[in-house]
Amino acid sequence: MSEPLTKTETDGTLPAVPRDIAPLLLVPALIMLMLPLVGSFPTWLTLTVAGLAMGMMIFIMASGLTLVFGLMDVLNFGHGAFVSVGAFVATLVLLPMHGWMEADSIMLNLGALGLAILLAMLVTGVLGWAFERLIIMPVYGQHLKQILITMGGMIVAEQMINVIWGAEQIPLPLPTSLRGAFLFGDAAIEKYRLVAVVVGLLVFVAMFLVLNRTKVGLLIRAGVENGEMVEALGYRIRRLFVVVFAAGSALAGLGGVMWGLYKETLTASMGGDMMVMVFIVIIIGGLGSVGGCFIGALLMALVTNYAGFLLPKLALVSNILLMIAVLLWRPTGLFTVVRR
Repeated sequence: MSEPLTKTETDGTLPAVPRDIAPLLLVPALIMLMLPLVGSFPTWLTLTVAGLAMGMMIFIMASGLTLVFGLMDVLNFGHGAFVSVGAFVATLVLLPMHGWMEADSIMLNLGALGLAILLAMLVTGVLGWAFERLIIMPVYGQHLKQILITMGGMIVAEQMINVIWGAEQIPLPLPTSLRGAFLFGDAAIEKYRLVAVVVGLLVFVAMFLVLNRTKVGLLIRAGVENGEMVEALGYRIRRLFVVVFAAGSALAGLGGVMWGLYKETLTASMGGDMMVMVFIVIIIGGLGSVGGCFIGALLMALVTNYAGFLLPKLALVSNILLMIAVLLWRPTGLFTVVRR
């Protein structure tokens, strides 16, 4: 005798997918755990906000690359070049408009900064498109060649920056309205770090909405999980490759501007110096997962800040220890949507 059909089988609806909330609890759990260890509430608050700001900027730089690898299976070790180029392109606006940057007006400051960010994202997006067409396309599916050729591209980009802007460091001071800090009791929270948190959240929300509420996002997510099936359904997934690569490069340019203002000094190698952290974040978060990349970036930055205060000698290897701990718990990362 056959068993009766369940409600799900009779009404045709799909069964609910259980939510994996464990990774979502890691960041708040870490923050609360550090409060008694740090001891001082003002110090804990300052360290936490600084870690969140740093994590947001790393997420902006890493988010595009995690989609590029997830959708295109491309190991782009030249991603850091777009970070550096974005930061230096921003100086073409910020340095000539130093009057707006030094004015005691938040509207003028944000206007100059907004123009610099738009130009940086536009230039790096176009360069990303050209990079994919000329450099990446001939080596699809050949990981060793991808590593060699993209690393070569980054070296060439760094030398071109030295040719155009010179080999000396370029100072990039913050706008007047973003200097200084807010005081919360005895805690000092830098204004720019709060801005970095807001920008990072806006980028994450925008990516979440695009990936989950639009047809293009649906195709991107489907392509990440099973590109061959998407092709079989008649969609030209290859056309998305260029769009995703250009968008990822533009996000790297945005991250470069934010990071340059954070450091207030630009060097040609600044993007390459960030690549180790970017790849650690992608591995921790899970290949192809933007949500995992977001949580991984926050975790890494917070752990670095807390370790630098509590155990300075451990801070240098804290990122590696975090990656090892996460991979021992989840060998494929926090949220893996790609299995290579």
